Amino acid sequence: MMKARLIVPAYNEEENVALFYEEAIKYLTYDDIDFDILFVNDGSKDETLEAIKNIKEKNIPIKYISLSRNFGKEPAMHAGLVNSQDKDFIVIIDCDLQQPPALIPEMIEFYREGYKIVYTKSKTRSGEPKLRRLFANLFYRIYNIYTERPLINGAKDYQLMDKQVADAFIKIKDNNRFVKGIFSWVGFKRKCIEFDFIPRQHGKTSWSFYSLLKYAFNGMNQFSTILLVLPVLSFLLGLLVLATDIVIYLMNIIGLATFIITLHLSFIIIALSIFSYVIIYLLYQNRKQVLQRPIYLVEEASEDLIVE
Repeated sequence: MMKARLIVPAYNEEENVALFYEEAIKYLTYDDIDFDILFVNDGSKDETLEAIKNIKEKNIPIKYISLSRNFGKEPAMHAGLVNSQDKDFIVIIDCDLQQPPALIPEMIEFYREGYKIVYTKSKTRSGEPKLRRLFANLFYRIYNIYTERPLINGAKDYQLMDKQVADAFIKIKDNNRFVKGIFSWVGFKRKCIEFDFIPRQHGKTSWSFYSLLKYAFNGMNQFSTILLVLPVLSFLLGLLVLATDIVIYLMNIIGLATFIITLHLSFIIIALSIFSYVIIYLLYQNRKQVLQRPIYLVEEASEDLIVE
């Protein structure tokens, strides 16, 4: 009998918790798989934790972890993985029902065929706000230019992971976690399932434009070398100023003294560009881990759950 778990990060989802459970359990009954559900309450400000405790449990057991504050979805997912290491595979899914549990049987079929990761993506971004769609497409385009492991535009955190993949994920000790980048980086045989956009049933998303921008920058910083473009642009600007000085001097528009001054400024810009390039490169090499703060802290958990 295989052991499996549904990991469900939840932040301010009191209206969706019971609805999610009723929908999810329709797809978790198998003769050879023993499923349970682990809710990770990410420091919700509403009654999400009470809603989890009040679920009328049916044939699928429920466990929960409640973090001491809102650490973010990435640490919440990590907490779920760390505390599910006895499972043969896990499925990560959001609590807002925008990611259909009905895909779980198809995920399991691909898992039985030998795929270590079965991830999901949106067929299109229709239904999302136009500005968010624009910036999302721009993010993926820029990110994929400056990284060795490109991301799939529209890929979701909703995915099935074999134990081997989950263990590899846990071994990565990045403090600022970018899950999409980590899953791309670890490799393993994978399969994609596409689905149409589904609007939220209750509540509103906790992803503001600022939080999405911060998330995108963190992803860029963790898995790409995008910042190296800044000194490159500065270097090109220095060359442009130098070329302009030479042309202006040859056309007798400026005198020799002014030309020498601007020439010196151009060389300074170029030298600072090269220096900053080296510094940023060294920072990239040493950025993996500086602080050793825990990724999350647990305040409360199910009595039958040994929390790490």
